[in-house]
Amino acid sequence: MRSREFLIKDTHRGLWYQDGVLVKVLDAGRYVIPRRIDLGFWRSPVVEVTLVDMRERDLTIKGQEILTADKVAIRISIVVQYRVVDPQAAVHAVASYEERLYTDVQLAARRSLASMTLDEILTDRNRLSEDIQRDVYKAAGSYGVTIARADVKDLIFPGNLQEIMNKVLAAERTSQAQLVEARTRAEVQRIDAETKAETTRRLAESQAQADRLAAAARAEAVRLEALAEVETLKLREQTAAALEKYPTLLRLRELESLSELAKSSSAKIYVDFDRRAKQEAAKPDES
Repeated sequence: MRSREFLIKDTHRGLWYQDGVLVKVLDAGRYVIPRRIDLGFWRSPVVEVTLVDMRERDLTIKGQEILTADKVAIRISIVVQYRVVDPQAAVHAVASYEERLYTDVQLAARRSLASMTLDEILTDRNRLSEDIQRDVYKAAGSYGVTIARADVKDLIFPGNLQEIMNKVLAAERTSQAQLVEARTRAEVQRIDAETKAETTRRLAESQAQADRLAAAARAEAVRLEALAEVETLKLREQTAAALEKYPTLLRLRELESLSELAKSSSAKIYVDFDRRAKQEAAKPDES
């Protein structure tokens, strides 16, 4: 018998047996099974290599009918993710580590569900996964397997209970939709009220600013008018003083006024001759 070469991929490990006795565990690599020699009085050992897959795999526990703590019969399917960590224990400790893992998870699920009410199962599925992992972890480790996670895949209720649950779920969805609609409507109303309040505030600020500007303009107009009146009074005072000091200027003003009136045909001039005669008589006789 010729020597045989074989490869072990990184995803597997090999168990090297000589005459049925495990000699070593092979890592990934290239190996050669030596040629068998039979001399009659001496024979070379028979070599066998068993490959063990070390990759993570899924195991589905299907349709287990279980009674809950409140006596409701449900059917449940569970998905377990696991992998082999000790190839020697996986092959030697049990006849089939996959079948043993199936049984261990099935029994752990029954124990966990039997201690939970239907409401607890519906509201806390993580508890079931945690119970299974905690219950099976140590047992699976004894035959070289570790569990990554265990999750509820399907949960099936009896027909009448399923109908009730569907109605409850529909009512919850309707209630949630109404709640979302009410919250949206309230939010729109709040935004609308805030927008109106902001608009009113800005209009009030604009009106107040306009009023302040108008008041300032009026005050400025009054101030300028007062200044103009003061200047007019000052000018009149100065004019009166000049006329009092220089009577001839008053006479000239009278003549200018008469000249302007003479330009109009409708103008009428009234002269107080009595006052004029009295002024002439009051003058001293120059002769």
